[in-house]
Amino acid sequence: MKHDLKRGALLLASATFFTAALNALQKLTGSTLPALEIIFFRNLFSLPFVLLIASRTAIILRTHHFFGHVLRSVVGLISMIMIVITVTRLPLAEQQVLSYTQPLFLVLLSIPLLHERPSLQRWVAVSIGFSGVIVVALGKGLLHGHDMTGSAVPIWAYFVALAQGGVGALTTMQIRQLSATESSTTISLWQAILMTVMTALPLPFIWTTPSLTEAGCLVAVGAFAGIAQVLQTEAFASAQVSAIGPFAYSGLLWAALIGWFGFGEIPGIAMCIGGLLIIGSGVWMLRHDRPAKQKAVAEGTMDAATGTPP
Repeated sequence: MKHDLKRGALLLASATFFTAALNALQKLTGSTLPALEIIFFRNLFSLPFVLLIASRTAIILRTHHFFGHVLRSVVGLISMIMIVITVTRLPLAEQQVLSYTQPLFLVLLSIPLLHERPSLQRWVAVSIGFSGVIVVALGKGLLHGHDMTGSAVPIWAYFVALAQGGVGALTTMQIRQLSATESSTTISLWQAILMTVMTALPLPFIWTTPSLTEAGCLVAVGAFAGIAQVLQTEAFASAQVSAIGPFAYSGLLWAALIGWFGFGEIPGIAMCIGGLLIIGSGVWMLRHDRPAKQKAVAEGTMDAATGTPP
């Protein structure tokens, strides 16, 4: 495996830009179109990009864990619905920073589901991360139902955004379990196919005809999702995850800039401080994983390129 840090970092930062851009488009369309309709077009128009990635190795749909793919797609669909709901009602930067709690939930979920015993460093990182969530919450005056300017705050939307971090962590855990026997392309293909079918079934009952502008946004949402996936795949093929992982947090910068110039959303001090605490805890855990991975590679129990058993 080659290790081009500059290329990997640039590709991953670009992937987060397209993710922030598609969230902005979902914010634009989410107030008039049903979430399931938006997600249908997101999966439909991203499918060609998934096929492009798969065609570079082998398009394999054969699986011995079809129910596992179905369950993973259902959880992933719930996560997407939560994202559409929250980006529609919250500033883009705040939704983005709360989504970064996913690594924190991974630590918590690993205890009952994987029977792992997190280290002291991980517990410290989790504590710091959730303290950042509290800072963001208090900065918006959630306990009083208004923000610092006196405007009404959709309290439930913040809880949904936080819960989405937990659902996203569960999705990641399911992917890890499927990866023991399934290739990444097989997982991605089944996800795209199943999510498209699942969201197509209720479409006749919830259909809202989009305007010409909204139709263009829906096509772009799917295309941006596909482009982001291609760029992320290329990034992790270019450099080690532990080296370029922190650049995934550049999504907060893109979300803040798009929210500022596109929607007039100016990030507050509390959001910035809370965001630094959440991101800092995630980077800390990412760096903490590196020595363990290096040791596993040295002992021959982990592949250096993929981070999985050889």
